[in-house]
Amino acid sequence: MGAHHSHQPRHSSAEDPSGLHRLALLIIAPLAVLTLVAMVWLWPDPLPTPDGQSRLPEVTGTVTGLERVACEEELPDEVNGCGTAYVALDDDSVQGVPRDGELEAPLPNGPGAPQLAEGDGVILISTETPDGITWAVVDHQRGSQLWMLALAFVVALVAFGRLRGVTALVGLGVTFLVLVLFVVPAILGGDPPLLIAIVGSAAVALTVLYLTHGFTPSTSVAVLGTLAALALTGLLSALAVATMHLTGFTDDLSAALGQTYAVNMEGLLLAGIVIGSLGVLDDVTVTQAATVAELSRANPEYRGRDLYRAGSRVGRSHIASVVNTIVLAYAGSSLPLLILIVANNDGLGNVLTDQIVAQEIVRSLVATIGLVAAVPVTTALAALSARGRW
Repeated sequence: MGAHHSHQPRHSSAEDPSGLHRLALLIIAPLAVLTLVAMVWLWPDPLPTPDGQSRLPEVTGTVTGLERVACEEELPDEVNGCGTAYVALDDDSVQGVPRDGELEAPLPNGPGAPQLAEGDGVILISTETPDGITWAVVDHQRGSQLWMLALAFVVALVAFGRLRGVTALVGLGVTFLVLVLFVVPAILGGDPPLLIAIVGSAAVALTVLYLTHGFTPSTSVAVLGTLAALALTGLLSALAVATMHLTGFTDDLSAALGQTYAVNMEGLLLAGIVIGSLGVLDDVTVTQAATVAELSRANPEYRGRDLYRAGSRVGRSHIASVVNTIVLAYAGSSLPLLILIVANNDGLGNVLTDQIVAQEIVRSLVATIGLVAAVPVTTALAALSARGRW
C-alpha cells in the first residue's frame, strides 16, 4: 500500500518532468509560424481559364431502352454488341436533344467501354458533324454510390472512434483542403513542387495531429518526429532522383502535365514521395509516442532507457508490417504498367531499372528509410518526456 502511494505523486503531478514538452513547443511554434508565412507567400493566384475547351461537354441521363441488332462484322473488343441505346437526359434543355428529352446513341464498345443495362445512369458527350449532332455514351454515373460509401465510412468511423472519430474526420477535411486549395493550384501555378509539398505536409502535420490527438506531450513528440522524418525523406528523395536521373515522365498523363501545364515533373515526383510518406509517418510517430506514454503509466519503475527499449521493440514490429504495406500500395497503384513492362522485357534486371519501376522502388525505399528514422527519434523523445531521465 505504501509503495503504491510513493509512486502516485510522481505519476500524477509530473506529466512533463523533463520540460521536454515546453522545449518541443519552443521548436514547434516557430516552425508553425514559418509554415504559415510560407503558405501565405506561396499561396497561388486563381488559375486562369484555359483557352478553348480542354474536354467535350458532358451531360447525364438514364438508359430507358436498348435495341440490339446483329453486327455486320466481328468487333475486336465487343462489350455491348451492336445497336442503339435510348437515353433520357436529366436536363432536357440541352442543345440538339428532341423535345421529349430522349436521344439515341450507338452502343459503346472497345476497351473500357461501359456495359449498359436499362435503368443505368450514364454520362454522354456530343460531337457536331456535317450530318448534325451525334451522341456517345462514355461512362456510368456513380455519384450516388460514392455518397453511400462515404456515408458508410463516416458512420463506421464515428461509431467506433466516437469523439476521436469526429476529430479524425475534421482532420481529413483539413488535409483535403490543403491539397485542393494550396498544393495542387500552387504546383499548377509554377511554384517548385518539392517546396510546396514540404510546406503543405508541414501544415497538415502541425494542424491535423493536434486536432486529432489533442494538445498533449505525446502529440508534440509525434509532431517533432514527423517533421524530422519528413525533412530526411525530402533530402533522400532529392538525392535518389538526382543520382538515378529520374525525370518523372513515365506515361501519357505525366507527359500531358509537363507539356500542357509546364509542371516540373521531376519536382512533382519528389512532391509525391513526400506527401505519400506523410500518411504513414504520422501513423508511426503517433503510435510510438502513445506506446511509450502507456508503458510509462503501466510501469512507473521504468527509466527512460527502459521505455526506449520497450517502445523500440514495438516500433520494430510496426515497421516490419508497414514496409510491406508501402511496397504493396505502390505496386498495386502501378500494377497495369508493371505487367506491361514485364511482358515486354527480357530479364529481371531490365524490368527493375526501367524508369517506371525504378521510380516506384525509389518511392518505397525512401519512404521506408524515413519511417525507420522516425521510430528511434520519436521513441527517444517520448521516453525523455515521460521520465525526464535516461
